[in-house]
Amino acid sequence: MPATTPFIHRNLPRLLLQAREAVMAHTRPSLREQGLSDQQWRVLRVLGEHAGDPAGVETGRVAREAWLLGPSLTGVLTRMERDGLISRGRCPVDARRTVVRATAQGLALVATLSQTIEAHYAWVESQLGKPKLTQLYALLDELIALEQPADLAGPCGPGPEPEPEE
Repeated sequence: MPATTPFIHRNLPRLLLQAREAVMAHTRPSLREQGLSDQQWRVLRVLGEHAGDPAGVETGRVAREAWLLGPSLTGVLTRMERDGLISRGRCPVDARRTVVRATAQGLALVATLSQTIEAHYAWVESQLGKPKLTQLYALLDELIALEQPADLAGPCGPGPEPEPEE
């Protein structure tokens, strides 16, 4: 049995997961204090980033940007709607599609949590230095672009992608 593996490079997916977990270890306590799961936070973060869009965000786009599969998103949105954090409606351009918006309560939660999260990011920046953090973001963006096709989203998302069932 050989003493070495055929791998030359480090396990990039595992390193990315370890980095994610290291960062989330600082974020999760704040999420739990607010009664949010990681998935609910990812949805709120996406909706907060698109809060200026009066049409809302198509559920397929939310799923992609929050990295949730359709069936999981359906359950997450149901709980968030029940808790008053989001509202759902029909896409004004294509009534077959569902759009989501953060409510005032949801946006207030984004504002509260963003302070804690931004403070942690500022600490990371102070430890790594702004040039390294900027380089890290650029390298991650480059890797994502290299490995993933461009998103061709229209006004209420991309073409005929199946909606999560409600």
